[in-house]
Order: sequence, then structure tokens, then C-alpha cells
Amino acid sequence: MTPSASIAEKSASGGAAPALDTAGRIRAGAKPPFLGFGLGLRPQHYNDILDGDPPIDWFEVISENYMIPGGKPLQMLELIRERYPVVMHGVSLSIASTAPPDYEYLSGLRDLAKRVEPKWVSDHLCWTGVHGKNLHDLMPIPYTHESLDHVVDRVQLVQDFLGREIVLENVSTYVQFANPDMTEWEFLTELSRRSGCWLLFDVNNVYVSAFNHGYDPYKFLEGIPRDRVVQFHMAGHTHMDTHIVDTHDHPVCDDVWDLYAAALKRFGAVSTIIERDDNIPPLDELLVEVQKLRDIAAEVLPEAGEARQLG
Repeated sequence: MTPSASIAEKSASGGAAPALDTAGRIRAGAKPPFLGFGLGLRPQHYNDILDGDPPIDWFEVISENYMIPGGKPLQMLELIRERYPVVMHGVSLSIASTAPPDYEYLSGLRDLAKRVEPKWVSDHLCWTGVHGKNLHDLMPIPYTHESLDHVVDRVQLVQDFLGREIVLENVSTYVQFANPDMTEWEFLTELSRRSGCWLLFDVNNVYVSAFNHGYDPYKFLEGIPRDRVVQFHMAGHTHMDTHIVDTHDHPVCDDVWDLYAAALKRFGAVSTIIERDDNIPPLDELLVEVQKLRDIAAEVLPEAGEARQLG
């Protein structure tokens, strides 16, 4: 199946086909809404969420965990999405890969989006496998003009297939390619401008990569266009003295909270979640961090707090 065929099928089935420009590319649509302050949905918390009324504005779900025909995880997700807005966040899109597009994966992603009706669909600016092997990691890419052209084409292909703009996240990195043509923030800016995709600004990833490569994280922040960021990620990491590993198994550290406050000043009210993927504590402990998101936003952006009443 080709992307153009998927658009035709969508129109024939009565769904709205995406608006295209004269080059056949998706035109940038309305910016996704501000959802407030949320949490990455994890199975350990299903019952607490459904049995109570935790002060969480929305949830982000890992797409691949629910790209299945049925079962308890999907049943839990459908119950939760009846009460909370949901966003889909993937780890296997491999948008920068040079391998042929995986249309089976894309079909599963599109089917889940149709079922869940997320506010947006996101993944990472990276590649995740080679020769049919999934490395189960988010691998870095070279920031070159050739790489940019390639990723722009891949993003447009995926957006055509899904019938929606996607959101791409900056990843944490531990090595750099030699002789880049541009910085990571310049690459992200051009990618968003040329493809129409939105950006997920992972505050922790910026802090981790800046430490590992010796640049100023605030310079990265200032290099990203204000109008393209629709989501923040906040997470913890493991500091190894000589480098930092993005482990998502600790609370958010003070330096990352400071960077979050600066990101709010630059980008304004942006939908934000706390991510926790290992050493997962009880829900009440994570709610403390979600409340800290609200408190900092209310201090930095009192007008946003007044508009949404921040929780």
C-alpha cells in the first residue's frame, strides 16, 4: 500500500482526507490544544486511576503496548480514555531509518489512532533498527543536509499515510557524528518547518545531551521555534559523573526543573507529562511531581494558570 493510496481510501470511506499543498504535501493544520499536566500511563496505576479520581489532566500512552486486537491493556485504555484525554507516543516508528517503510506497523498505528482518537501521535527523531532487527533503542542521526532531506521525506510519507501531522521528540544522545552541517536544534527547526510536523521538547533529554556533549542546554532551548512545540516531557536520569544516562527511573532533578521553568518562559503554556519507565513508584508519589509542574507553571505563567485553573 502506498501513502497516496491510503489517502484515497480515507476519502472513499467517508473520512476527511488531509489538506494538501500544490506539491501534494500535508498543509500545516491548527496547533493541537493545551491539555494541562499529565502522566505517562503505566499498567501499575490502572486500578488507582479507575478506582479514584486522581488530579491528572491527561495521559500519554506508549503506542506499541496497545497495537493489539484485544486484551486487558486495551480494555483498560478504553476505560481510561472515556475519562481523560489521551495522546499516543511511539518508540518504533524509526522515522530516520533508511529501510523501506514498515506499512504493517503504520497500519497498526493508524488503526489504534482511529480507535483511541488521541489528541496527537508522537514518536522520536531517531532510527531504531537495521536489516529487520529492532535494536530497542533510540539511535542518533547525523545533522546533515542529506539526512534532513531524507527525514523530511519520511515524515511526509508517514503523515500522508496516517492522515495527520505527527509530533517528533528530540532524543538523548551519547555520541555525535563528525562534521555536522548544523546543530540539533537547527535540524529540528528545519524539519518542522519543511515537513509540517510538530515538536515534542523533552526537557530532560536536552539536559542529558547538553551535559554529555558539553553545550549549553539553554542555547538549545532558544534555538527551537516558539510556535512548533506542543508538548514537554519531564523525567529523571542517572548521573554517572562523566556522563548522564536517560533512565527514567528517578524523580526529576533540580536542574531539569530549572530548565522546565525557562522552557515555559520561552514557549508559554505547553502540555506536559511526567515520564517514569523503571523503578515505578505508587501513583501518589508521581502526583507530587505532576503538582510541581502546575506550581511552576502557575508561578511562571500566571495568565495560563488563571485560564486553565491549573488542576
